[in-house]
Amino acid sequence: MKQSFEQYGILADLFVYPDASFPAIAQQIQEYLNKNYPAASDEMKQFADFVSTASQTELEELFTRSFDVQAITTLDLGYVLFGDDYKRGAVLVNLNREHKEAGNECHGELADHLPNMLRLLHKMQKPELRVELVEKIVAPALQKIIGEFDPEKLEKKNAIYKKHHKTLIERSEQYGTIYQQPLKALYRVLEADFEISDIRTPHQSAGFLKSVGSEMDIESE
Repeated sequence: MKQSFEQYGILADLFVYPDASFPAIAQQIQEYLNKNYPAASDEMKQFADFVSTASQTELEELFTRSFDVQAITTLDLGYVLFGDDYKRGAVLVNLNREHKEAGNECHGELADHLPNMLRLLHKMQKPELRVELVEKIVAPALQKIIGEFDPEKLEKKNAIYKKHHKTLIERSEQYGTIYQQPLKALYRVLEADFEISDIRTPHQSAGFLKSVGSEMDIESE
């Protein structure tokens, strides 16, 4: 494990709305994974190759289809786990405190937004709480997000998207699930760093999660 946890600040840039610098960022991250996380590198390669030749319009449209309008999923981890339940509100309140204490800017997104959570893992100075966040929020939510790219789940969502967006970019049809690859790469990094064996196994709450108690245990569906 890289004890600085800089890897999570680096990987966070994969999950922000792509601008003109995104292809270079993706390539730099691929090279970083090649050197430090071979299993994650293998997962990431298809995405990095696609990004290197995709147009800016394609990248923006793919991000939107994956995470925003008529999205495959969302990057707001608390919503992925709890929906609109009050438990998400408790998580957001406590995460806001942790972001503030760590000096982590959320850039207009909610406290449970994946890039914000990854940067928090890098910056926070509470090792036990970092592990707690990974085991109870980041890893189980990430697993659910990856599952949303399942072809059967996508079929109905794509039908709705096509109805409202008549001019789909043809190439994005071929690569419509490509964001699953960096998500899988991130999960591989978490596995390597935190030795995740069974994220569904309840753990005793610590730090701010104590205030939520047993409700923070993630149940398998």
